[in-house]
Amino acid sequence: MSPVRPVLAVAAVIGMSVLTMGQARDRAKIEDQYTWSLAEIYPSVEAWRAQKTTIAAEVPTIRRFAGRLGDSAQTLAEALETGSRLDKELSRLYVYASMLADQDTRQSEPQGMQQEMQQLYAEFSAQASFIEPEILRVGSAAIEQFLAADPRLGIYAFYLRDIARRAAHTLSDAEEKILADAQPLAGSASNIYGILANADFPYPTIALSDGRPVKVDQAGYAELRTRPKREDRQRAMSAFFTALGAFSRTFGTTMNSSVQRALFYSKSRKYGSTLEATLDGPNIPVSVYTRLIDGVNRSLPSFHRYLRLRKRMMGVTDDLHYYDLYAPLVASVDLQYTPEEAQRHVLAAMAPLGPDYLSVLRRAFGERWLDWFPSEGKRSGAYSNGGAYDVHPYMLLNYQGQYTDVSTLAHELGHTMHSHYSNTTQPYALANYPTFVAEVASTFNEALLIDYMLTQVKDDATRLALLGNYLEGIKATVFRQTQFAEFELRVHEMGLKGEPITGDALAKLYLDMTKRYYGHDQRVVIVDDDIAHEWSYIPHFYRDFYVFQYATSFTAAEALATKVTEGDAAAKQRYLTFLSAGGSKYPIDLLKEAGVDMTTDEPLDLTIRKMNRVMDEMEAILSRQ
Repeated sequence: MSPVRPVLAVAAVIGMSVLTMGQARDRAKIEDQYTWSLAEIYPSVEAWRAQKTTIAAEVPTIRRFAGRLGDSAQTLAEALETGSRLDKELSRLYVYASMLADQDTRQSEPQGMQQEMQQLYAEFSAQASFIEPEILRVGSAAIEQFLAADPRLGIYAFYLRDIARRAAHTLSDAEEKILADAQPLAGSASNIYGILANADFPYPTIALSDGRPVKVDQAGYAELRTRPKREDRQRAMSAFFTALGAFSRTFGTTMNSSVQRALFYSKSRKYGSTLEATLDGPNIPVSVYTRLIDGVNRSLPSFHRYLRLRKRMMGVTDDLHYYDLYAPLVASVDLQYTPEEAQRHVLAAMAPLGPDYLSVLRRAFGERWLDWFPSEGKRSGAYSNGGAYDVHPYMLLNYQGQYTDVSTLAHELGHTMHSHYSNTTQPYALANYPTFVAEVASTFNEALLIDYMLTQVKDDATRLALLGNYLEGIKATVFRQTQFAEFELRVHEMGLKGEPITGDALAKLYLDMTKRYYGHDQRVVIVDDDIAHEWSYIPHFYRDFYVFQYATSFTAAEALATKVTEGDAAAKQRYLTFLSAGGSKYPIDLLKEAGVDMTTDEPLDLTIRKMNRVMDEMEAILSRQ
């Protein structure tokens, strides 16, 4: 019974022409078909307010079960049903407010609505804080008898048994209420960062090599770093990170606040570290996290091989710099796609998953589940939010028409399909799938997309561009996200040791780590000093230990997708079953049943082997040119 946590995806950008779509547009001038329709959640803000008033009045009613959970199986079932219903309605209210706020982060009313929901969720959590301590006092033996006595408790069996597993970290009623009351404060660092980065930050304007001025905000930066002209990339990256560096003290303070929040909760619950506290909820061994970091560091020679291949393909005769890492690998291939073309490619790529899967994708395209284009004040990046259980998932994009944006579309649709299958198969109490598996479906779709696209092209230049995009996916998802995960772990260790977490300290840590990952000392890639401030561009650091799951999910998805694309019908069915399982089991077990064991090195090893095979093919193509 916790607030909805919208699934975020790696920031991406997209549009009709690179110049016009790379810049934010007036939302009022975007055609309806390219915007989402929130009216399916609530027809108006007034309707939202009316429902919020109703639910707010009902929230305290959960307290009528306090002290009675052990009376009978029927009483326990009624209490859990009441809590689940209230949580479902609160999620719907929160989803509407948060997505309305994301449309334009400059608007104060939606921001206020989101804050109202954070406060109401905190109130609900405080009112319901007695449940888990009281269930522990009832005892496992009595709970098992209750489960046998009332079939309504069947959907809560996993939850009830998990409470027993976490008994050592569950506090008294009064202590749990204090932690619940603190929830509005707990989100402050993330909220402040979001407003600063998306609405208030004074992003710079630069002149391109042709003299045209362009604003280097988050959407602009993401497009400008892909420019074919090297001086434009260098100028944009330098201006962007220098501007962020000017606010280093502010960003350092918000990050320190976020880490101190995590430390407060982990210590309160008697965990040895914030990492342990975060991973214990979904029952993920800490070794999965550390094994990933160790394995990726062992695989840096393969990463450096790719970076040298990138330098060769770009024709860079001097040093490759960090600002070169997003430029097109094949300058003669300009892969641009309208939204309609992107939809056609995605539908064709997902065909191996069957007609039911495709029919839901068509609904998403035709029924305005997506918000496509960047606009002034709109939240950056991309995500899918499946928290409105009784409606359908929604997707936010910042589409600019490049192949990476088509891949982002496939990625977010993976999340959406995961939410759709879970929400339509599982009861609400079991529908919210664990974060650890959240990126599997999205990355799986990306794998199907690249495999499909490669079957459509035979010319060497386009094939090189697509294979390069696949390697870029590994760079961004396995190596970059693991670097982020290692950075985040070191930052939290600094907090645990009582070391200062300042903008300067974070910049030094980030720069040193980036130089190691990218082979700066071996002159594989020159990491310029302004890259020290890139960490403050990453919103995911405000979600404790989230980013490593991009990398683990990528490796899991690669293993699963290979079997499906090879025509293994059993593997396809196991995958669809996985999508429908929601949160009915622990994530490690969900993936084992789907066919991959994340407690071993095998998924990462398979990914690195495939990476090297792709580089072999690319080098073979280059050798005959």
